[in-house]
Amino acid sequence: MVPLRTFTFTLTTSRFHSSATVSFPHTPLILLDLLQLCIHLRAYKLTQQSHTQILANGFAQNTFLTTRLVSAYATCGESTMSRLVFDSIETKNVYLWNSLINGYVKNHDFRQSLALFREMGLTLLPDDYTLATISKVSGELEDMVSGRLIHGKSIRIGFVSDVVVANSVISMYCRCGEFGDAMKVFDEMPQRNVGSFNVIISGCAALGNCSSTSRDDLWNFFARMRSEGFKADAFTVASLLPVCCGETRKWDYGRELHCYLVKNGLDFKMGSDVHVGSSLIDMYSRGKKVVLGRRVFDQMKNRNVYVWTAMINGYVQNGAPEDALVLLHEMQMKDEIRPNKVSLVSVLPACGLLAGLTGGKQIHGFSIRMELNDDSSLCNALIDMYSKCGGLVYARRIFNGGSYLKDAITWSTMISAYGLHGRGEEAVDTYYKMLQQGFKPDMITWVGVLSACSKSGLVDEGISIYRSVMTKYEMKPTVEICACVADMLGRSGQLNQALEFIEEMPIDPGPSVWGSLLTASVMHGNSRTRDLAYKRLLELEPENPSNYISLSNTYASYRRWDVVSEVRTMMKERGLRKVPGCSWITISGKTHSFSVADKAHPSSSLIYEMLDDLVSTMADGCADMDILT
Repeated sequence: MVPLRTFTFTLTTSRFHSSATVSFPHTPLILLDLLQLCIHLRAYKLTQQSHTQILANGFAQNTFLTTRLVSAYATCGESTMSRLVFDSIETKNVYLWNSLINGYVKNHDFRQSLALFREMGLTLLPDDYTLATISKVSGELEDMVSGRLIHGKSIRIGFVSDVVVANSVISMYCRCGEFGDAMKVFDEMPQRNVGSFNVIISGCAALGNCSSTSRDDLWNFFARMRSEGFKADAFTVASLLPVCCGETRKWDYGRELHCYLVKNGLDFKMGSDVHVGSSLIDMYSRGKKVVLGRRVFDQMKNRNVYVWTAMINGYVQNGAPEDALVLLHEMQMKDEIRPNKVSLVSVLPACGLLAGLTGGKQIHGFSIRMELNDDSSLCNALIDMYSKCGGLVYARRIFNGGSYLKDAITWSTMISAYGLHGRGEEAVDTYYKMLQQGFKPDMITWVGVLSACSKSGLVDEGISIYRSVMTKYEMKPTVEICACVADMLGRSGQLNQALEFIEEMPIDPGPSVWGSLLTASVMHGNSRTRDLAYKRLLELEPENPSNYISLSNTYASYRRWDVVSEVRTMMKERGLRKVPGCSWITISGKTHSFSVADKAHPSSSLIYEMLDDLVSTMADGCADMDILT
């Protein structure tokens, strides 16, 4: 009998900010529990100490201990150590193989886990856990060949009737875009659970480009799930919510799901499911119902960084940048939650909308303190923010910095930034450097560079880029690209060429195209193309008040008061009113907004007195100039 001995180790965890010296006997049962603690705490040093005791006490070939030891190392991100332990075992069973394969999956080394599965097949038959895991791997890699092989092997071994394996196969087909095959497996299942329905629902919803009919089918599938006696859980609802915005009917679906959550006790008032709460906020925000999204947010008892980020993003999407910035501050002060990368990327457009360079700089500094300054998506958002806030120098500095990996979005954002500031030549130069670096431009890139050429009068360069888009990249022209070309020709005074280009377009010109021609016609005083553009705009957008206001102002400048009166009467009969313009100014960190004839500001009387004084001073100045001339 082996004498009972103990070993001592020091357990230190940053989670509890404490350390303790603990003595344990070296029995396998205690070691198993200790390894489970290592997995729970992701404690690498403790795992090493446990490994040492396993070797020192002669348990190196104990399959129970080594299987859990492999999992412990993998959980700590040490796949190499997991493989070393695995290779040291003389007799390997299916559980040990599963532990190693799953370890590589946890560390996102899907190729290696697939290679291990093939190696395992030379000596052992996989079990249901193996097949379910590898099906997931095939889906992650979108490897249809491997996925079909796993499906076939499941059928031959007899595990295809296993609910977990079948659900994994369905998920694999959905990830690979083979929704028909996924439904076939689902319909052939002898037994199903809620997870089976969830896999189909989430797989279809994740496609993103479902047609209206497909989305109706998805809703009918949800009704089928309930009719077959399966109760939807929070995951079901969270998967359905993203497709419940946009159209009015889908908006009704979203409200029905919200009611279902409350009725069945799945709402966040009790259990505070943050995933469901975030999905509801996002659904309401994208449906232009941000007030209801805020109501959901306020009712949640527990809010994590994802919930706060969803609400911040909702405000930005709905044109409320001030509320987004206030919420970012409250997130840190009220709940003491530190923003993550997604939070910062979401709130940066709010600074761009407010032209708030100071706020943008503060967020930039915060990202540096968080050591996120080498993240591509955040750097792209910073470039966009600085360019919209007038800080092109800062945008260029981030772009030229070598601390992060530039992608196609980075180049496109910088090109658009140059165009926004009228730096057409630099935009074109950046575009060609992007091509030299091997990045493939997309629609946003081409619109950005063509717009830059238009604003800077680089007609020849713009036409050359447009032709290369159509020939070299074999792209079909879009309304946005055609609008840029029409604007480019029109701004340069080539109105006849612009009109000829519009008439020869392979697609129907939209309002943006005719709007570009209209602006150029007014700029160069060409009444023929101006009247034609107005006519087309009114035909395409009869309910857009901006078209009528623009038409009225144009004729007013020519003192055609009869036409002005006619246009105004037409607007009145149609019940059209233009949304008043809005300006804002930030003083001492507080933003003040003003609309036309606005008297809501507490200091409005003083503001109007100052404006009257300024108008009087300008009028006196103009009178003096007339005397001098």
